[in-house]
Amino acid sequence: MKNSSETIEIKKYKKRPRVTLSAKRKKKLLAKADMEGQVTIHCMFKSTAYGDKIRIWKSTYLFDRHSSHQSDLVHFENITLFPEWKSVPLGKQIQFTLIFSKLPKQCKVFDLREVIPQEGGFEAYGLRRNKSDVYYVEF
Repeated sequence: MKNSSETIEIKKYKKRPRVTLSAKRKKKLLAKADMEGQVTIHCMFKSTAYGDKIRIWKSTYLFDRHSSHQSDLVHFENITLFPEWKSVPLGKQIQFTLIFSKLPKQCKVFDLREVIPQEGGFEAYGLRRNKSDVYYVEF
């Protein structure tokens, strides 16, 4: 994220947002998830400064808190990949989706971390595992 000289507090969504994927994309992702198992994280970022921009790096992972396992980012929707930026107008919010490879069955708690060589990466700590492996996070 750009313009992130302050600490960002991570919260769970108070109310689950409506997430829209094309029918073709949804069918493809559901089929792949059934075969491989995947973790879906629906994210919301609200701009608090003029000129806020966001993007995601391929070096974004889910880290199991109790093993050395890390799940790779395999797909993303409604956010750009480094080096491209996506502008978020002041006061507006943007919703995007990140899809990761599966976590180990024994995983109970994990962290989302964008491992990048600069400040301001997306981070969410202490996400408790659920049966659906679908999560909602605010940045």
